[in-house]
Amino acid sequence: MIKGVFLIMGAVTVFTVMQSFIKAADGYPAGQSVFFRSFFALPIILVWLWMKHDLRDGLKTNNWKGHGMRGLVGTCAMACGFAGLKFLPLPDATALRFITPVMIVIFAALLLGEKIRLVRLGAVGVGLLGVLVIMWPKLEFDAGNLALLGVGLTLMSASLAALAQVFIKAMTATEKTAAIVFYFSMTASVLGLMTSPFGWVMPLGWDWALLIGAGLLGGVGQILMTSSYRFADASVIAPFTYVSILSAVFIGYVFFDELPTWQMAIGAGMIIAAGILIVWRERSLGLKRTAERKVLAQGK
Repeated sequence: MIKGVFLIMGAVTVFTVMQSFIKAADGYPAGQSVFFRSFFALPIILVWLWMKHDLRDGLKTNNWKGHGMRGLVGTCAMACGFAGLKFLPLPDATALRFITPVMIVIFAALLLGEKIRLVRLGAVGVGLLGVLVIMWPKLEFDAGNLALLGVGLTLMSASLAALAQVFIKAMTATEKTAAIVFYFSMTASVLGLMTSPFGWVMPLGWDWALLIGAGLLGGVGQILMTSSYRFADASVIAPFTYVSILSAVFIGYVFFDELPTWQMAIGAGMIIAAGILIVWRERSLGLKRTAERKVLAQGK
């Protein structure tokens, strides 16, 4: 279990560094950033699959439609997230993306028919209120308010990421993790490349290293995150994903001269509390269902 916790903490830290690379390589279209992030992650993922002896059997699939939908939604989530980074401090963008678990509850109810009971409904309300606290200083509705645009793009990214997670949840019954990870990177690479006619910019100097480095880090982050679930339950490691706010604050302050505001701190705390409450509730329900199955099995 401890190994799983350290792996997930490493994964979210790597992803935060990756996002800082994208933010530092400013001036490039989001589609171009998506291509670099996805294409240069592929070699890392392929080597990982080869080392696991999962390169052939692990990539078999009969659900091309599912991979296509998950890839399309996930790629749009990535593009919106990269675009939002241009207009928001790194800590604010990171905190707003914590709303993803809350949105998963909403989408699971709408698309999978899952019931939202009182505890999870309260968590959803607290999480959305936390978003409002972070947004409040930026609520000036005019065309020149780029911070509000950044908030909108980041929330769209978090919502689409939640929708992608719902698709993944439905796919895990028939698809292997290796296939889900690989075909997403492939789909995102192709979709990112398709945006090239709409104004790609030739990278200059260190920007090559930043964009390629973002892809390599993205591949490493995916492997660390996937591996973490081998050593601990999702309900155990999920709260530790929130440590990314610490690296985001540090990187934002040191490299981008971004100071976190008290609104960001309070709002992030509320969103994190909502996420942990959802995780706790899911774990409690899971334990209850397991106990009920054991009782039924003993009664047969």
